[in-house]
Amino acid sequence: MSATKLIKLIDEKKNPSVVGLDPMLDYIPEEIINKAVNEYGKTFKAAGEALFEYNKAIIDAVCDIVPCVKPQSAFYELYGTEGEEALKKTIEYAKNAGLYVLLDVKRGDIGSTAAAYSSAYLGKTDVFGEKLCACECDAVTVNPYLGSDGVLPFVKDCEACDRMIFALVKTSNPSSGELQDMFITDESGEKIPVYMHVASLVKKWGQSTISECGYSGVGAVVGATYPEQLKALRAFMPETIFLIPGYGAQGGKAEDIACAFDKEGHGAIVNSSRGIITAHKKVGGDPKTAWRNAALAMKEDLTK
Repeated sequence: MSATKLIKLIDEKKNPSVVGLDPMLDYIPEEIINKAVNEYGKTFKAAGEALFEYNKAIIDAVCDIVPCVKPQSAFYELYGTEGEEALKKTIEYAKNAGLYVLLDVKRGDIGSTAAAYSSAYLGKTDVFGEKLCACECDAVTVNPYLGSDGVLPFVKDCEACDRMIFALVKTSNPSSGELQDMFITDESGEKIPVYMHVASLVKKWGQSTISECGYSGVGAVVGATYPEQLKALRAFMPETIFLIPGYGAQGGKAEDIACAFDKEGHGAIVNSSRGIITAHKKVGGDPKTAWRNAALAMKEDLTK
């Protein structure tokens, strides 16, 4: 299963880091921007080309250090179809570099629409009787707050196509508690926060996808900015891989997330976006060296 593939890559790199490929034009080195604008003008085409060249350079700099990259689709959709083409090429390039690709799309819908999203990102699309893969990513993020009928199509494709999902459980943003921390009464009559109820659903959805590594193909997004909740969720979900945002720029520290890992160093992957992809703007000099040094510093921080 895809979870085993991810664990294997983490072991090979001895690193649970994820680089978030969330590009903005303001982040991109001038030489890349100038080349694109000189060739295509101030157009979406130039923006798409610049995004891809930027991502290629980052991937080249860190692919021997990190096991996984996480493009966030919004930063590509922002530039229309040219941005989406840059995302497609980025996924293909990262896969060819041997990286696990987690596409952050946070899809959440129901019925046939959820099934269509799942086929688009994880499964295969029927094109005049031919089953074709529209996206080569290994995993996607999903929003489970619409209930089971918004997630089960994704679980089905995880089983059929050896892919993985990460469901939002306790997110890192400051206002997450407005909904996720509200208390409800569970089936036993106990009052629990909403995020713990969602966690119980994630556990149930993942039971059919547990692979030889001991972890399921249904992971959970749990923010580094809430260490106490992270600790409680880890105890409650021992077979679930956590995707941990909020490290670095959002304030999460390595010591806050140590509890997310098992004794083998498995069980979680930790994302950093701006902390790595904008490192060149903070330290100057050669951008590839800055990205590489930032990735190495994150690895050392997490593994110490």
